[in-house]
Amino acid sequence: MGTIKTKGIILVEHNMGDYDKMLTMLTPGLGKISCAARGAKRFRSSLLVGSQFLCFGDYILYKTSSTYYINSCEPIEIFYNIRKDLKKLDYASFITKIIMDVTNENENSYRILQLYLNTLYMISETDKDLEFVLAIFKMKLISILGFTPNIKSCTNCNSKENLEFFSLKDNGFKCSACGKQDTSCIHMQNSTMQAIRYIITSQPKKVFSFNIGEEAQKELAMISKLYLNDKLEKDYKMDNIF
Repeated sequence: MGTIKTKGIILVEHNMGDYDKMLTMLTPGLGKISCAARGAKRFRSSLLVGSQFLCFGDYILYKTSSTYYINSCEPIEIFYNIRKDLKKLDYASFITKIIMDVTNENENSYRILQLYLNTLYMISETDKDLEFVLAIFKMKLISILGFTPNIKSCTNCNSKENLEFFSLKDNGFKCSACGKQDTSCIHMQNSTMQAIRYIITSQPKKVFSFNIGEEAQKELAMISKLYLNDKLEKDYKMDNIF
């Protein structure tokens, strides 16, 4: 109980009465929390911007025994370009849905928040293909969550040569001989394999700093989609965001 200062980003906003809002916020140290923003819907409210979807800022919260209340907010980034582009908004909403599912209260969410913000920046401020951005986000996220695939050698025979398949069943790369015996395997080009290695091992701020060909992008999108869905035991689809 008492006053808490934290950075955070608004994941969900719901109206509560005529003037208030109930928000879901992701913070680095408190995890995903629900908080009330009294009077946030009033035209002259100091919380008008800070209580909007995707607003990232410095928040001062007050915690009672059961609820967080927002006292003030200094917005840092509102991702304006996402707000004015419906396609970008769809992708931002989609990754937000995934973030909502994988975060909880009272957990350290720093790495997830960092990835989320970097992904939103790529969607908002660059012209990178959105499916490519989404694929990178999924592969990096699932690794942060503890499902890092084996990217050093074949998960079956430990060979480091001819790694041409990604095994969903055995969580990682397989050589050409072993991969042909695994029905859960997805064939991949060498550039796709190198991309997966880069995504998993790169520093957070550099995770999007590469390009691959169109076919390799399609392979990466397929692998990241199926791997994330398999590990989170949920079929995520763009046409069913919320």
